[in-house]
Amino acid sequence: MSRLLIFVGIILCVVGLLWPWLSKLGLGRLPGDIVIERGNFKFYAPIMTGVVVSILLRMIAWLFQKL
Repeated sequence: MSRLLIFVGIILCVVGLLWPWLSKLGLGRLPGDIVIERGNFKFYAPIMTGVVVSILLRMIAWLFQKL
């Protein structure tokens, strides 16, 4: 369990450091993401981004499971 938490922490740090470059990939602005803007109210539901990230994480987990 501690190895998993350390690994997740390292991954989060790496993603945080690479975020300026990762944001240029277009995640968060995919077709299927819902954005509603009315006056000073903004609602954002990243449905498709969540699906894509979930699939990528599942593929990574599957690869680590095979090792």
